[in-house]
Formats: sequence, C-alpha cells, structure tokens
Amino acid sequence: MVLATNCHISGKSGSSSEGFSRHLPLAARHFFFLFILTAMLLSGCTVGPKYARPSVDTPSKYKEADNFKPAQPADQSAKGKWWEVYEDPQLNALEDQVSVSNQNIRAAQAQFLTARAAVRVSRSGLFPTATGGLAISRTGQSQNKALFSSGEQKTYNDFQIPVDVSYEPDVWGRVRRSVEASRSEAQATAADLASVELTLHAELAMDYFELRGLDAQKELFDSTVQSYEKALELTKNRYEGGLASAVDYAQAQTQLETTRALAEDVDVQRTALEHAIAALTGQSASTFGLASSPLKIPPPPFPAGLPSDLLQRRPDVAAAERRVQEANAQIGVARAAYFPLITLGGGGGFESAAIGTLLQGPSGFWQLAGAAAETLFDGGQRRGASDQAKALFDKSVDEYRQTVLTSFQEVEDNLSALRILEEEAKTEDAAVAAAEHSLALSNTRYRGGVANYLEVTTAQSAALADERAAVDILTRRMAASVLLIKAIGGGWNVSQVPPV
Repeated sequence: MVLATNCHISGKSGSSSEGFSRHLPLAARHFFFLFILTAMLLSGCTVGPKYARPSVDTPSKYKEADNFKPAQPADQSAKGKWWEVYEDPQLNALEDQVSVSNQNIRAAQAQFLTARAAVRVSRSGLFPTATGGLAISRTGQSQNKALFSSGEQKTYNDFQIPVDVSYEPDVWGRVRRSVEASRSEAQATAADLASVELTLHAELAMDYFELRGLDAQKELFDSTVQSYEKALELTKNRYEGGLASAVDYAQAQTQLETTRALAEDVDVQRTALEHAIAALTGQSASTFGLASSPLKIPPPPFPAGLPSDLLQRRPDVAAAERRVQEANAQIGVARAAYFPLITLGGGGGFESAAIGTLLQGPSGFWQLAGAAAETLFDGGQRRGASDQAKALFDKSVDEYRQTVLTSFQEVEDNLSALRILEEEAKTEDAAVAAAEHSLALSNTRYRGGVANYLEVTTAQSAALADERAAVDILTRRMAASVLLIKAIGGGWNVSQVPPV
C-alpha cells in the first residue's frame, strides 16, 4: 500500500463560510491537538541499534619504540604545521602554498560543504512544510448546467489565497536516523579533507627532499667530474711523456664521460620533481623553479606516541569510524519502514467572488486532516533493505578495523626504516672514508708508476658508488621521517572534526 497525501485545499464560491472565524472551532482544535499529542508521545521511539564504536585490538606500544629516544624538547613532535620541524624556510613556504592553492584540496573542501548541506536537507524533515499562493479565475457556467439550478447562466470571479501545511511526525525516528547518518557522513568527509591535506603535504615534502637529494648527487657528480678532469690531464701528460699507455688515457676519458652522463641524467629526474612540486602548489610548471640546495642534514627525532593514539590522530581512521556510525543509522532508517507512516495536514485561507471582500472573516475556509498507513505487502522489499543495511554496517566495521591495522603497520614500517637507515648510514660513512683512502693510495701508486690506471678507475668507481649510496640513504631517511609523521596523523586530532 502506498500512501499519497495532497494537502492542497481549494474552496468553492458556493461553499458555506459564514461560520469561519480567526480561530478553529473547539471540536476541530480538540481533534487536532489530540492527534499531535499522540504523535509526540510516539516520537520518543527511535528504532534501530544504538551505536557503539567497534572494538579493535590495540597493542600497548610499538615494537620499534624502544629503539628511539624521545625528541628534545618534547614539543618538537609533529603538530599543526608539522613540516616546520625540518627548519627549512623554502619547504615552509611551499607547504603554505599547498594549503591555499592545491586543486585537490579545494575539491575535497567542496565535497565537505556538499555533505554539510546534506545535513540541513535531512533536518528539514523534522519540520512541517507550508506553502502559500494566490489564484484568480473568472468562470462562465454552462447554460445547460444552469438549467438544473436556477435556469440562469452565471459568470463569476473567484479569488483565492490558500495556505497549505503538511507534516510527517518522526514517530519511529526515521528522520532522526537520517539526520544522524548525514551528520556522520559530513564528519567523515571533513576527516577525508584532513586526510587529503595530510597526504598532499607529505607528498610535497617527499618530493622536496628527493629533489634536494638529487641536488646533493649533482654536487657530488660535479665535484667528481672536476677531479676526473684533473686525472685525465695527468694521464694525458704521462701518455705524451711515454710514462703511460694509450689504454690508461682511454680509461681516464671513459671514466670522465660516463660521470658527465650520470650528472646530466640527474637533471632529468630533478626537472620532473620540480614540475610535480609546481602542480602540488597550484603553479604552472612553465614558470616554476627552485634553486639548487643540496641535502645535508639528517631528519630530526620525534616520538611516535602510543598505538592507541592513532585512533584519535589519524584522519582516515576517524573517517572510517564515522562511516560505521552512518551505516548503523541506516539500519534504523530501514527498520522504520516496518512501522506505520503518520501524516498530518491542514489548509486554510480566504476565497471570495469579489476582491473587496477577500480578506474578510466570512471569506475564510479551513480544513484539518490526519492519516496513518501501513504497508501490508511489499514482496520482501523492506526485509531486503534491512538485510542490506546490516551487511553494509558489517562491511564498514571490517573496513574500520582494517584501516586501524594498516595504520599500525605504517608506523612500524617507518620506525623500523628510520632505525635501519640510521645504522646503514653509519656503515656507509665508514665505507666512504675507506673508499676515499683507497682512491688516494691508488692515485699515489699511479703517480709513482707502481700501478696502472685500471687500479685508479676501480678505486674511483668504488668511491663514487659509496658516496652516491650515502646521499641516497640520507634521502631515504628524510622520506621515512615524512612518512612516519604522516602515519601518526601529522598532528591532526579527532577533536578537529566539526560538530556539523
């Protein structure tokens, strides 16, 4: 059974309106107030399960936590503008541009505003709907129709000012559950916005440090090219003096040109990163540029906190939890369909054949109505909708728990990466020192005629490889530190979700 309610009331010029007054008759008022009182008493009912945050298994501490010393001072940990812990003015300026110019952030902001507006749409169901209008007509009766009455053909005017009111009391909480679902979705969208901002800020920081790592590689290659040019000049002089073979001279040339090619290849990678940073900051790649500034300083230390903190600090976890509540509310919406639909309606206004008497008391008309309808058979539609809502709730709970597990994994991954890379950096520094010492010895042996140039090129290749590895490790350490800040939420907190 489908209930259709039309509360538009239109009077007739021949209807009796002499008894109309500015107040409803006593019997009508008693009927209407009794109906409203009954609806209000029933509206205390809200069907559907009461929401409770899903339980998750939370470890007491991170496995890698014992390997890290707390940051000094303690307030150095990532907060609102977390990138400021790196104390890089260029990075700070770029990150500020991301907040105001990135198009993906603007799109996420528009999505949040859309969801917040949807809350107001849902809330409108808690209130009556009233419409008003103005109607003017002139009617000429059929003469044959007039024969059955006075026998005279009549032509008359009809002026109406109708006001119609309809209201569906939220007896079973369907509207309140819809509002709850819309509010939860809006809050989830706000957390999505924070997650997008965190991701883009982290992406910019990673691109920036990778670019600075390439600057360090470029600096290394340029200094190496200068060293190889001197070595080639020495080998050329020795060759022309009969102290070195043509093979030695050719090997020196090969080493130099190979290193020059590697230096040029760095420019290709750096240009791509520069363009990516331009897009992230909302600028044209054609006009954007960053001066070279080689990466030198390792990442600062900061505490990761406790695993339980992630439930409050990660925006993606907060968004997943809000969508669990949304799915829970949708179960209540589906269950409300099992109960009768109650509607109240009424209308009134003024109607007269002469515009001069339109707003006088005798021109008034009114009507009150109430209805209740229950679906008797729907072929399993309501059961299917209820089962679907329950399944979606279970799905949202599983997704929430998986998001929490993934957050723990990401923190552990980057904590371990920072620890291992720090140890690797110490080992690589020792390797660089040994390689440079070996190269110095080989050059001395070559100048003294004790060794051929193959020994020198071998030592040069080993030294360059170790120095490149040291730069790469430093770049990876910076990237891991950014990913760790992102993994712990970047200073965001669930208290920043707007109440909507």
